[in-house]
Amino acid sequence: MSAPKPLAFALLRRLADGEFHSGQTLAAEFGLSRASIHNALREVEQFGLSLYRVRGRGYRIPQSPQWLDVAALRAGLGAAAGTFSIEVLDEARSSNAVLLQRAALGAPSGSVLAVEWQSAGRGRRGRTWHAALGRSLTFSLLWRFERGLSALSGLSLAAGLAITRALHSFGIAGTGLKWPNDVLGKDGGKLAGILIEAQGDMLGPSAVVIGVGLNLDLPDAVSRQLDQPACNLAQLAELPERNQLLAAILRELAAVLETFAAHGFAPLRAAWEAEHIAQHRPVRLLLPDGSTLTGIARGVAEDGSLRLATEHGERLFNSGEISLRMP
Repeated sequence: MSAPKPLAFALLRRLADGEFHSGQTLAAEFGLSRASIHNALREVEQFGLSLYRVRGRGYRIPQSPQWLDVAALRAGLGAAAGTFSIEVLDEARSSNAVLLQRAALGAPSGSVLAVEWQSAGRGRRGRTWHAALGRSLTFSLLWRFERGLSALSGLSLAAGLAITRALHSFGIAGTGLKWPNDVLGKDGGKLAGILIEAQGDMLGPSAVVIGVGLNLDLPDAVSRQLDQPACNLAQLAELPERNQLLAAILRELAAVLETFAAHGFAPLRAAWEAEHIAQHRPVRLLLPDGSTLTGIARGVAEDGSLRLATEHGERLFNSGEISLRMP
């Protein structure tokens, strides 16, 4: 799906007050024809927004997006604001792809790229990440490590732990972690996904881009595009203000990444297992060769590998192309 045009974004921000605005008034404000206004707003509903058009009154968005704002994010970060260099884009194909390019050109650790609309957002194993405009958080964080790529095992688990800690800080319960990089809702639907992409040498230094997609609300138009069970935050609790939520996630990410940089995943292991939705439960692994393996999930090792108790003893699995399923 193509991204909304710049004029559409400008008009949607103008309609953020939830009031009716006539096409004539909008045309005068933007120096355009009424036909241009109509055409710019004609297809916004495909991006998960409801747009009311009433003859004689104009256009209205009953539930306008909470737009991301750099100043509001910095205010929400408080003392941690200096850790991050933040940019918000209206649209990009993929925040991870853009930030990986910037990392190769020397972008600093702590660079954050949040995108209101991703036309080609990516999840693990090449899946497309579907989201509604203003009803999700899709962002990427660049973090640089002195350690090499070979020492980054367990990083996706650490990132998932940071997200759950941020949600808990708003009193949001009913979430859990699924190995290796998903945050699930109480019904097992996917609430958030994490995509880790790295650059560097096996022995160091290295640069990692952590991409996060978090469902805040899922309109029916978006839900119909999904090929797996999904959950959204609105099903679990009253939604926090969007900038405050992203700021909280960034603070928690910085905290776990600093711990990870110094000590690896080991100090975070017990906290992660406490959130693991499949801990000590039967699971089924889908292996890269197409075969399956069943057993009991016994948690994770100090490097983040899954510990699976099978009829032939305990085995360890790293993430790779393995998928975990629960009966």
